[in-house]
Amino acid sequence: MAGAAMARRSRRPLLLPLLLLGFLLLAHVPSAAPQSFIGINYGDVADNLPPPASTARLLKSTTIGKVRLYRTDPAVVSAFAGTGISLLLGAANGDIPNFASSPSAAAAWVASHLPSTSSPAINGISVGNEVLFADDATLAAQLVPALQNVYDALPPNSSIKVSTVNAMDVLASSDPPSSGAFKPALAAALDPLLAFLSKTGSPFLVNPYPYFAYQDDPRPDTLAFCLFQPNAGRPDAGSGLTYTSMFDAQVDAVRAALDAKGYKDVEVVVAETGWPHSGGADEAGASVENARAFVSGLVSHLRSMVGTPRMPGKSVDTYLFAVYDEDLKPGKASEKSFGLFQTTLTETYPTGLMRNGTAGLAPAPAPTQKVPPASPPPATQQVTPTPPVQPGAAAASSRHNRSAAESSRTFSALHLFACFGFMALLV
Repeated sequence: MAGAAMARRSRRPLLLPLLLLGFLLLAHVPSAAPQSFIGINYGDVADNLPPPASTARLLKSTTIGKVRLYRTDPAVVSAFAGTGISLLLGAANGDIPNFASSPSAAAAWVASHLPSTSSPAINGISVGNEVLFADDATLAAQLVPALQNVYDALPPNSSIKVSTVNAMDVLASSDPPSSGAFKPALAAALDPLLAFLSKTGSPFLVNPYPYFAYQDDPRPDTLAFCLFQPNAGRPDAGSGLTYTSMFDAQVDAVRAALDAKGYKDVEVVVAETGWPHSGGADEAGASVENARAFVSGLVSHLRSMVGTPRMPGKSVDTYLFAVYDEDLKPGKASEKSFGLFQTTLTETYPTGLMRNGTAGLAPAPAPTQKVPPASPPPATQQVTPTPPVQPGAAAASSRHNRSAAESSRTFSALHLFACFGFMALLV
């Protein structure tokens, strides 16, 4: 008996290190549950999209926890019931004058677009998209009255946030991030907006795109900085912080601008960010390889919960752009090529978002009579050559993009080993 007790005591010093190992392993296992800080934009400027139910089923097979809608189709909203995915509803720029002038019109929109049940959950309403740079200059002055009327129309004690989406062009300065400041010319519209967001506890929604920053500065070191690949880092003399990704630098520039205005209580939420997997000959960096590096790098960065240098310890809520390519969008070729998924319900490239390491779903079952069949997927586009990447960046990308299935198998074996170790210690 005494010998057995002594043996158990002699093994106890090993217990703490093994417990710590187990916790570390658990912390790094890819989560199978939806992650509330990772969302995606569901655009519909296309003529070949699968039925909403198929898209909801696809996104349920990922770890995406939120979906942003640009137009609030009741059929789309109802398709997400029971998925565990919450929605950010969208009202169009064209709705703003009516909402601003008529509280009853805002109330009617809320009543007709919010689901009658608690599923799916609605986390917010975005009234307008990049309104301060819209072709109709009168919308800016009507924005806050429209937001207020929509907010007032919400059910009592509602937790739904009401905001609007802003372009990064609202900033007069963003480099270095500590110099972040809003354009003085926008003060007449921005000041009331920020006051409304602070009063209602709503976030500042913004669209940072490292891809466009690279377009302005297409050098290999800038590409690595934009793609979460190894780089020397960029020090910010104003704050003493060092940045290793353009995404963090852009988000922190917005944070600095809000802080400078005295709105430290207003949260920053990324309403859009992404990287095109194809583009025209004049669109440097638009390629499958770069899109994969950016999205998988961003997902890994968000899951690390390290935050940004100015906002450490918490990942900023981020909506990726977008579910599918949108073949009817105007503009350059890249505008049609941001889809993370194909209309066949498979990934365009590995993202690390799928549960159990799958690459997507099988083709959707035949729709009912009332829903037209999905069109065949568009032909694969020619990929634009990618500028050279810093040495070692490709290797880092392949490490970051290891499939979730491989990771989960590896960590499952380690967990079993750790559990057997714990059991042996307690015997």
